[in-house]
Amino acid sequence: MKNLTIRDIAKICGVGISTVSRAINNDPTINEKTKERVLKVIKEYNYVPNNSARNLKMTESNTIALLIKGIDNQFFQGMLSVFQEELKKIKYQFIIRTVAEDEDDASVAIELTKEKRLKGIIFLGGLMDYPEESLKATGIPYVLCTVAVNKDAPKRKCSSVAIDDEEESYKATKYLLSKGHKKIAMIAGRESDYAVGRMRLEGYRKALEEEGLEYDPELVGFMKEDIPEYTLANGYAVMSDLLEAKKDEFTAVYCVSDITACGAYKAIYDKGYSIPDDYSVLGFDGIELGKYLVPSLTTIKQPSEEMVKSSIKHLMREIEGKESNVSEILKGELIERGSIKEI
Repeated sequence: MKNLTIRDIAKICGVGISTVSRAINNDPTINEKTKERVLKVIKEYNYVPNNSARNLKMTESNTIALLIKGIDNQFFQGMLSVFQEELKKIKYQFIIRTVAEDEDDASVAIELTKEKRLKGIIFLGGLMDYPEESLKATGIPYVLCTVAVNKDAPKRKCSSVAIDDEEESYKATKYLLSKGHKKIAMIAGRESDYAVGRMRLEGYRKALEEEGLEYDPELVGFMKEDIPEYTLANGYAVMSDLLEAKKDEFTAVYCVSDITACGAYKAIYDKGYSIPDDYSVLGFDGIELGKYLVPSLTTIKQPSEEMVKSSIKHLMREIEGKESNVSEILKGELIERGSIKEI
């Protein structure tokens, strides 16, 4: 038999090369049963690590990757400093890789693991609608954070942290209804969006129909395909269209994100109207900018800090081989400010 390599041992054991390296070097982060299995195979095949294998532990840094779908989203940008602070506490570093709208998250993750020595990956944003086997090909642990999962797909065997976007959006719309608003417009995600934008649209629709109000597609403005998604410019453009076409048919507008709400503010002011006297505005995310608008923006605040901490906690447990398939759903919080008028 030819001399086996560390790659051969990894293949026989069904683990990644870095896992074999950790077993060889008695890394405390490796699961004890996994280490025993790897060492048993090493002994069985009389494998002798070469210098590069013995030194792999030395060259491997405690680094995880953040794969972000939607880098323009200020909600994600606000999470980065929390990631940095929390990972620094446990002596980990992170690298950021943005994933373009036309890129496949799984392919990007696989290529990244070929280029870098990573302990794990955290996916931020986007829609998980491709085969689970494609992500397993990375050979390292991963966690989904604020990633929408196709409800029709089989339950995935990985850990995730998110809010229930449909439920929180339902809650936001119910709040506007409780303030007397019956004609509520919405700035939604793109019409082609089957991720978070679609879930928030479904929550809005569910709240209206539960109240006995007919869903009016004419009051839903989808983000423009030719303008970057979840941006001030898109919020401004969609709000301008709604005011041009339906200005007398709604008293409140629910925006799929705070940053699009900021764009909507300017469109309302540019048309000569006021907030909340002419139009009430409700946002979603709870970014810092919202409280500095005039009037301050009422919003559904996502627990971003808790999301970061939970994502890291689950990933570290995955790295240690202690956990898998944990789905954690966190609650949003309604922040009442001055942008909603009771009628």
